[in-house]
Amino acid sequence: MRQEGWRLAVKVLVDRAAAACGLVAVAPVLAGAALAVRWSTGRAPFFFQERPGKGGRVFRLVKFRTMTDAAGPDGRPLPDEARITPVGRFLRSSSIDELPQLWNVLRGEMSLVGPRPLLVRYLPRYTPAQARRHEVLPGITGHAQIHGRNALSWEEKFALDVWYVDHWSLTLDAKILAGTLLKVLRRDGISREGHATMPEFYGTEGSPT
Repeated sequence: MRQEGWRLAVKVLVDRAAAACGLVAVAPVLAGAALAVRWSTGRAPFFFQERPGKGGRVFRLVKFRTMTDAAGPDGRPLPDEARITPVGRFLRSSSIDELPQLWNVLRGEMSLVGPRPLLVRYLPRYTPAQARRHEVLPGITGHAQIHGRNALSWEEKFALDVWYVDHWSLTLDAKILAGTLLKVLRRDGISREGHATMPEFYGTEGSPT
């Protein structure tokens, strides 16, 4: 179902209201997390990165910083698993690192539910079918997040994202939000086996060249 008409208006209204109320409700958590990140990394607690949104339009996503900038002798950043701090690991496992994105929702750049916004450099790597994930606003959580999260392959995640685009409804959003809460409590699918974070996406058929 296309996101249009009164259903889209309701989705936008719920998103903005929930984001505003959520930011107020979790303000103490945000403040505590910010202090912990500052202490553990010695840097500004918030991490900003350009991500593609609806229609591929780029916006600045905000989340808590969970890694240091540690680099090897060659000056290249160390692997993610070597740079994630203990505080960052906890923030990721509890999904607290995603809470600042309520600000992106309040600004209309994201929704509570939708395909997760990935890296800008991935845009030319999608197949035409996979690129359809950008037909809707990206979300803090999504259909893929309640069906395996980072434990899924990229192809599985993209297939679930496109399924969401084709089958979206307000009821589905409510089910995804409920499923997300359950996943967070269980801490399921935080990372893919053998990786601290999701590995790079180089394209469905390709590999790094």
